[in-house]
Amino acid sequence: MITGELKSKIDRIWDAFWAGGISNPMEVIEQITYLLFMRRLDDLQITAEKRARMTGKPVESPTFSPELDRLRWSRLKNEDSATMHKVIAEEVFPFLRNLGHEESTYSSHMKDARFTVPTPALLAKVVDMIDDIPMHDRDTNGDLYEYLLSKLATAGTNGQFRTPRHIIKLMVEMMAPKPGDEIVDPACGTAGFLVAAAEYVEETHREALFDQAQREHYHRSMFHGFDFDSTMLRIGSMNMLMHGVESPDISYRDSLSEGAGEDQGKYSLILANPPFAGSLDYERTSKSLLRTAKTKKTELLFLALFLELLKPGGRAAVIVPDGVLFGSSKAHKDLRRTLVEEQKLDAVVKLPSGVFKPYAGVSTAILFFTKTDSGGTDHVWFYDVRADGFSLDDKRNPVEANDLPDLLNRWSSLSRPDSEERLRTRTDQSFLVPKDDIVAQSYDLSLNRYKEIEYDEVDHRSPLDIIADIETLDEEIAMDIAELKSMLS
Repeated sequence: MITGELKSKIDRIWDAFWAGGISNPMEVIEQITYLLFMRRLDDLQITAEKRARMTGKPVESPTFSPELDRLRWSRLKNEDSATMHKVIAEEVFPFLRNLGHEESTYSSHMKDARFTVPTPALLAKVVDMIDDIPMHDRDTNGDLYEYLLSKLATAGTNGQFRTPRHIIKLMVEMMAPKPGDEIVDPACGTAGFLVAAAEYVEETHREALFDQAQREHYHRSMFHGFDFDSTMLRIGSMNMLMHGVESPDISYRDSLSEGAGEDQGKYSLILANPPFAGSLDYERTSKSLLRTAKTKKTELLFLALFLELLKPGGRAAVIVPDGVLFGSSKAHKDLRRTLVEEQKLDAVVKLPSGVFKPYAGVSTAILFFTKTDSGGTDHVWFYDVRADGFSLDDKRNPVEANDLPDLLNRWSSLSRPDSEERLRTRTDQSFLVPKDDIVAQSYDLSLNRYKEIEYDEVDHRSPLDIIADIETLDEEIAMDIAELKSMLS
């Protein structure tokens, strides 16, 4: 989450676009994103060139060949405004549209990219501003994207809102993706989960990526994201490319209308925060999803979709609104029963309601489950997140209290036979609940249904003693008033 000076710099760029005549928020975001992308491409090549000079080896697959040197950000930013505007419009954008492999989804989404900055003066102004933004930290880049997108609206019409980076990172670290996984986000938006998963695999399984076949899988068949917003697909594709994944499968798909289709049982890991609080007509919803959950609620339909997409043994970590945990409709109960009885429900992590502020104050939880089609739930692990490192008001300022490192440590220890988690009582922040207890509660997954509150015993004074003290005070007050009256008479 960006704050302070960096936030102000982004706000000033946004204001410059508005003052310069571009008032459509989506168009502003697209143009800023293209310019950030241009700079990022050049930064990556500058880093590669420095490394090449140190090692004496040539730059592998440079983005800019010597003939294209004039298209680099570091060259263009020093040109006069008219030349810069002309080169970007006539040469850089055609170059961007053809960047990547011809068959890549990136090329498909970028074919409609348009340069719409109206004047050289505005372009020169925003280029100077963007050049002043520190972009060396990956988290900052991602947060910068998220902040730009947050300007679109506080919440979309389908209940969409942005998942904070630290929550995405937590979910990825808990699921610990492996190099052989096939990962999908059926409502990918800006591809935040896929980017975080790619970063995790690159950081923790770097040696595996030295293998050519594994590297090919990483770049071309490991990451899949679906959305039905073409701008999101473009931004998501750029986001992945900027994070080093050459040809991810970022595709147009109305996931709830089409269902799993040919992708049924294809994926080994789902990471998602699907839009919820929405409602679909039965006519627009996939028939296969309705067979699993006869409902119009998008959060339940997405859960049904996840079960279709996962292969046996596949795992999922998905954010759901609290209502999924305790809703009393038949569809709610049936889906919870399916997760517990027919699949393996691993954990329910309760998030504080301020996690998604300022975009939404909705209460949410993260469900972790494994597709088995044969049950396997014996205990379900519950964790009550009370603090996530940020204030839970609209400002979301950093604070010291943060349960997430403790959550991750406890989760990691669960597989050990001597894990303390097996001994914790239900008055603790985390605890295990046997499947039988959940069945006895009609598959209600609310943490409060199982949590026990420990009350401290407090010794109170006898009421007669308190009354005696009050009578004594009354007598003293009466005496003081009488003395005061005698003094005044």
